[in-house]
Amino acid sequence: MKPRPEWESESEPESPAERTSRFVPLRRDDARPVSAPRKPEASAPASGPAPAAQQPQAPAPSLSGAERTRQQPMPPRPPLDLLAELTNTPPPPETPVRTAVRRVKIWTPLVLLLLIVYAIVQEVRPLPTPGLELSADPTYTFDGGDPTLAWPGQGQSAVTVDGVGSLGTEGAQKPAPIASVAKVMTAYVVLKGHPLTGKEEGEKITVDQQAEDESKRAEESTAPLKKDQRLTEKQLLQLLMIPSGNNAARLFARWDAPNEAAFVTKMNDAAKALGMDSTTYTDPSGLKKTTVSTASDQLKLAKAVMQNEVFRQIVDTPQIDIEGIGGTIYNNNTLLLQPGVSGIKTGSSTPAGGNLLWSANTIVDGKKLWIYGAVMGQQAGTGRVYDSLQQSLDKSLKLIQDAQKAVTSATVVRKGDVVGYVDDGFGGRTPVVATKNLKAMGWPGLKVELAVTGNGKKISNTATAGTAVGLVTVGSGAGKVSAPVALQQDLKEPTFGQKLTRIG
Repeated sequence: MKPRPEWESESEPESPAERTSRFVPLRRDDARPVSAPRKPEASAPASGPAPAAQQPQAPAPSLSGAERTRQQPMPPRPPLDLLAELTNTPPPPETPVRTAVRRVKIWTPLVLLLLIVYAIVQEVRPLPTPGLELSADPTYTFDGGDPTLAWPGQGQSAVTVDGVGSLGTEGAQKPAPIASVAKVMTAYVVLKGHPLTGKEEGEKITVDQQAEDESKRAEESTAPLKKDQRLTEKQLLQLLMIPSGNNAARLFARWDAPNEAAFVTKMNDAAKALGMDSTTYTDPSGLKKTTVSTASDQLKLAKAVMQNEVFRQIVDTPQIDIEGIGGTIYNNNTLLLQPGVSGIKTGSSTPAGGNLLWSANTIVDGKKLWIYGAVMGQQAGTGRVYDSLQQSLDKSLKLIQDAQKAVTSATVVRKGDVVGYVDDGFGGRTPVVATKNLKAMGWPGLKVELAVTGNGKKISNTATAGTAVGLVTVGSGAGKVSAPVALQQDLKEPTFGQKLTRIG
């Protein structure tokens, strides 16, 4: 066998043992003790290779760290320790400064990301709807002292101006008999169940025998009714209110309800709904002294029933001729001939004395205002009911005339006055001004309320000066008056900084 050339032997690949012998362990626990070098054996005879038993054995290759890891998992190591092992560099010592720097490097990008997200959310977040707020005084008091009214001096009385307020009361407001004034509630209940408007006459009502028999009672005020007469609802209302027919009241009760008791229940339910807490009805005509009320309660009923135009026309009728009823019928309320007086109902009896629930009007700045009053419990001292009724009429007329004189007007808000502001929801306040003068009705010493409200349209987050954004109002109810309000200057959209710092 020819010996190998020297160049060939040098290029021979390394054996696994040779590669393994060059591995430099990175950890102390990977090192293996090196066995002592074996003594060289006697050279083989030149005539041929040494016997197989005498040839040197290559050492077994040691396991690398990766191979050992696959066989036996190593516990997790801190990153710096692992880096030190890979670079043969020990980790730097831990210090507070180094810890703080490392935390800053880790958390700063996250915090910056959160801030960016927060800013975007605040920018695209829907803006709050601007609101109107009052900045002017919430009340206005008319100049002068309280008006002087000629109160009757006995019984109980009350006066109010519809939509404006009460002019006052006199006497204890305690339940007392009201006599035929009770018929106002009878008419109210009938019209609630069977409404009439304009020139409507309503349903036909047949007079029964009881109504005819009751028309012959001399001790009561009655209407001349005959059995089987056919009267319209409006005609029977006229007989109820103008001559104050007790039999007409009872006929209405039997027509509208199964019986008179059921109708009386309706009357009391209506009184409760109107807030007449001191009122009790026990019959539809008021003849019974157990039908009681107060002057203040009757004003609540007056304001409600006078909303019906047919009723207003009937109670403002001094005299009337009704088809089928012989002769002219005269109203007991003789005040209807006085300027501005327009109703409502008289009532008199020995227990009740003379009573009058009245309505009147006055014109202020071209506008009609309704005044309602009640005078109850007037006793003439003569023993005659008629004299007590006349006294209630006389006392009421003086009260009416004083009330008509007391009502006046005043300019509460002037054009250009700053009355409020628009709150943009970010603390910004844009003033709003009245666009015209605003007059209110009242009387000396009266205190009325002011408010600014919306005009039914949503206020935009941006608007130019002069844009109408709402109303300024004075008073309440039917007497409330209002004027538009507009921006005094431009309403600007909130800045990015305001959006960014918005909390709510």
